[in-house]
Amino acid sequence: MTATAHATSRPGSYTGMVKFLLNAAHGVDHMFLLIFATAVATIAAEFGYAKWEDLMPYGVGAFTLFGLGSLPAGRLGDIHGRRIMMIVFFIGIGAAAVLTALTQNAWQLAATLTLMGAFASIYHPVGIPMLVQNVPNPGAVIGVNGLVGNLGIAVAALVTGFLIKWFGWRAAFAIPGIISIGCGIVFALTCPKEAHVPAKGKGAKAFVQLSPAMLVRVFAVMTTTAATGSILFNFTTNGNAQFLTEGFRGVIEDPAVLGTLLAMIYAIASLMQIVVGNLIDRMPFKPLQLWMSVIQVPLLVVAAYTEHWAMFAALLAVMVFIFGSIPFTDAMIVRYVDDRLRSRVAGMRLTVAFGIASLAVWALGPLVKEIGFSMLFLVMAGIAALKAGVVLLLPDEPAAAR
Repeated sequence: MTATAHATSRPGSYTGMVKFLLNAAHGVDHMFLLIFATAVATIAAEFGYAKWEDLMPYGVGAFTLFGLGSLPAGRLGDIHGRRIMMIVFFIGIGAAAVLTALTQNAWQLAATLTLMGAFASIYHPVGIPMLVQNVPNPGAVIGVNGLVGNLGIAVAALVTGFLIKWFGWRAAFAIPGIISIGCGIVFALTCPKEAHVPAKGKGAKAFVQLSPAMLVRVFAVMTTTAATGSILFNFTTNGNAQFLTEGFRGVIEDPAVLGTLLAMIYAIASLMQIVVGNLIDRMPFKPLQLWMSVIQVPLLVVAAYTEHWAMFAALLAVMVFIFGSIPFTDAMIVRYVDDRLRSRVAGMRLTVAFGIASLAVWALGPLVKEIGFSMLFLVMAGIAALKAGVVLLLPDEPAAAR
């Protein structure tokens, strides 16, 4: 199971503002999808639900479309251009957030969240391939991009908590939505039109050249690890706010303080993506990804049986390695797929992976209600072990590929 290396050559040519907005879009993407998870208890009370678990399944449409929409989004990005798709992303997700702020019942909320998920599906198969196009250090670029994406999760926890406290949950959707629309306008003005669409261009070759049979195998591994990783990501990021609330009950009750603690976890954990991104460019790919997956198993078990500040420390360690594993999926796209196909391959991978992972959002509330958070974390430990086993199927690369 060996592969041949093929280095990329020239760096990308986007201006600092365009690169900034492409990275910021990753933060916007994750932030908007998790505003609901942070605000769900407040919304549930206003809509007449006794428990947040009963309202949580109404958010599944956002994550389902987040996955299913990736395939057409990736195809449109490769065939019609990535710039126009990013403009649609910024303005569309912002408008959907504003509409969410105007909803009056659970089904209206479900519809607008689903619309938000459809626009959110654009970023990963379009924005990340656009950002790493022709760069000589894709791992480091993906690491920075992943950091910004997960800082968006931290911002969702922090800002949503304060906006709810000061202005109500509707402002937590409306204000970020207006800002996103503004970013879309700036992006349209600053990002130059593409000379040619990716499908017809002569973009970067894959860093590691594989046979067709091995490429199919890698795609299967890529999709499976993305699905299992996304399930862990969805269970934790959508459930952590309520997990902390339960773990600190009787000790800390203020939602703004709990939101700040959760934001601290996400901000610190996000830094791991910078470390991993740089390691991807310098170390053997397969062993690095394997051990990042294996270590999650005991950490999830520890988190299942702790409370108060010990629980905080355990959850921080869990999120460091869950967030730290995120760059591998996008790095595999750059490593094994030519640029002219990257958005479509990413779209296919994300459609399957995120489509499966969206079930975690639907199941989260009922599962916690039935088995509790401790048992849920043990289930996640099993999923992490499965992911580690699948990573073993990646090809062994020669030194030249590194």
